[in-house]
Amino acid sequence: MQEQRVELQKSLRPLHVASLALGCIIGWGCFVLAGDFLARAGPLGATIGLLTGAALMLLIVESYAPLVERFPVAGAEFAHAYYAAGRYHAYLCGWFLTLGYLSIIPLNATALALLGKFLAPELFARGLLYSVAGWNVYLGEVLLASTAILLVGYFNYRSVRSVGVFQVVLTSVLVATVLLIAIGTLLSPESAIDNFRPLFSSERTPVAGILAMVAVAPWLYVGFDTLPQAAEELSFSHKQTRRLMVVSILAGAAMYVTVLLCTAAVGPWQELVGEGSPWLTGATVRRTLGPIGLTILGLAVGAAIFTGINGFYLASSRLLFSMGRAKLLPESFGRIHPEHGTPHVAIAFACVVSLLAPWFGRQALLWVVDMSALGTAFGYAYTCFAAYVLLKSRGRRTALALAGTVASLGFVVLLTVPGMPAFMSRPSWIALGGWVALGLLLFLLRAKDYRSFTKQELDHLILKE
Repeated sequence: MQEQRVELQKSLRPLHVASLALGCIIGWGCFVLAGDFLARAGPLGATIGLLTGAALMLLIVESYAPLVERFPVAGAEFAHAYYAAGRYHAYLCGWFLTLGYLSIIPLNATALALLGKFLAPELFARGLLYSVAGWNVYLGEVLLASTAILLVGYFNYRSVRSVGVFQVVLTSVLVATVLLIAIGTLLSPESAIDNFRPLFSSERTPVAGILAMVAVAPWLYVGFDTLPQAAEELSFSHKQTRRLMVVSILAGAAMYVTVLLCTAAVGPWQELVGEGSPWLTGATVRRTLGPIGLTILGLAVGAAIFTGINGFYLASSRLLFSMGRAKLLPESFGRIHPEHGTPHVAIAFACVVSLLAPWFGRQALLWVVDMSALGTAFGYAYTCFAAYVLLKSRGRRTALALAGTVASLGFVVLLTVPGMPAFMSRPSWIALGGWVALGLLLFLLRAKDYRSFTKQELDHLILKE
């Protein structure tokens, strides 16, 4: 007798999921990391890297679209990997992607602490606890980040529809703020094209700088695949998903580049970077728009942080829910709250893991950025390969799916091959080793039950076949 399949409610509209995707793509990185991008590649190098990364993401979207239409289920890449390569590859993909999603929740939350310390250091830089890798950990920052994680976690627990509405409001704030920054920069007497010189970073060759930016594209644009993760909850035709993903990536790339160039335009960018400001974009907006502009930017960063936390709660919990429904994780992960219709156990797990992270300090969390990029690159590669399998079975062209697979594996190469510009640091490798060991342990605990399922049973639980 086939086991009954638990399903999520269809309650998300196009504007909800478009805002989820764009809000997750932008996140805090758009407003906080411009200085790091400039130091890594220079104004032109970073711009080329951002646009190249967006182009590669659009290539990968071409693989997501037919799969979402064919398999409108929670779990997205996990389900795609199962379809193309079987149950064991599905676990490998799902576990790496879980790392990619879960790490972004505390990364956003600690960015809120960074914002608090910049705007009100006397309030949040209090209660020094210890230092991790040279970064002081303050009790005030930990409490602020933890409050944000708990608040958004409760919001996700209560209702997915509210999550969508919340995301629409916050994403509107982000778009309006980027427009304001652009207008303020254009009108500022300090802005000049000559401030963009030199066009590339002097720390590395132009090509190396561009590749270093391209390597983190899976992390920068990871938000677009929150839409496939929520495929089971879409209340509209899945044929619209491709357009919504494309629009979110293009809008995200435009916003990244706008903030980057506005940051570099108000003074010689190397001098600005050399000043060592903990928040270069904040410092430049203060010069162009004054305290009021800085306050608006602070609100926008807060909104961006909450859109990231909100969206990746949804993405990570749906992935965990799908793996729980397939019995790869404890079955409780695959349960739905009888009143709220949300995967409450998966949400609670994401919350608990995220609450641990702020205690390790922001420098330790930044090591996870490369791991996050690697995890999402694995998900992209499996999805593109699954699209190749699907399209080939239908006798359709497979060139774009193959190109997407190669591009995704290229991200993996840039991060894992010694000598590459974006090769992961030793702490990142150590943290990755810990995550792999944990995944292996959990798999061994569930392997016997997982092997006992027939293909027909797993097709039903994972793909709704």
